[in-house]
Amino acid sequence: MSAVLRSFQNTYPEIGQRVMLDSSSVVIGDVRLADDVSIWPLVAIRGDVNYVAIGARSNIQDGSVLHVTHKSSYNPEGNPLIIGEDVTVGHKVMLHGCTVGNRVLVGMGSILLDGVVIEDDVMIGAGSLVPQNKRLESGYLYLGSPVKQIRPITPEEREGLKYSANNYVRWKDEYLAQESK
Repeated sequence: MSAVLRSFQNTYPEIGQRVMLDSSSVVIGDVRLADDVSIWPLVAIRGDVNYVAIGARSNIQDGSVLHVTHKSSYNPEGNPLIIGEDVTVGHKVMLHGCTVGNRVLVGMGSILLDGVVIEDDVMIGAGSLVPQNKRLESGYLYLGSPVKQIRPITPEEREGLKYSANNYVRWKDEYLAQESK
């Protein structure tokens, strides 16, 4: 079973190979999903007034909401939502018009606002709020509301970022295999 895929102003989502879209999720408009992406139950992705791009092997977990910022005289390009490769987006996360690098973990219930830039190899603790236009430097754990840099991530945690993404690819493959039977 596949998600609800809807066009907006004649733009339809682009779906890569081996992508899993849960049947309870909704994907609208200019949304670009790379290979091996997984979209879990009750996710809403709205690429209506700008685009959403999600990199290979990234996963968007249950109940998350992904949206963009429209173009205006104040912000001529608006803010697309760009998510890198090997990113784990935890349950019930809100991502709005931000850029997330590669090998990032966004903890459950976190909120990332317009213009935020998350560099590669970052962990964001559960329930964190990343304020508008904030940049999170590579190699650190961040936590809080508003988010604060806590400490450098350990080599084991850095490996754990890849492990998490690969685990979700494996689980996604198991779901896809079950559906094809």
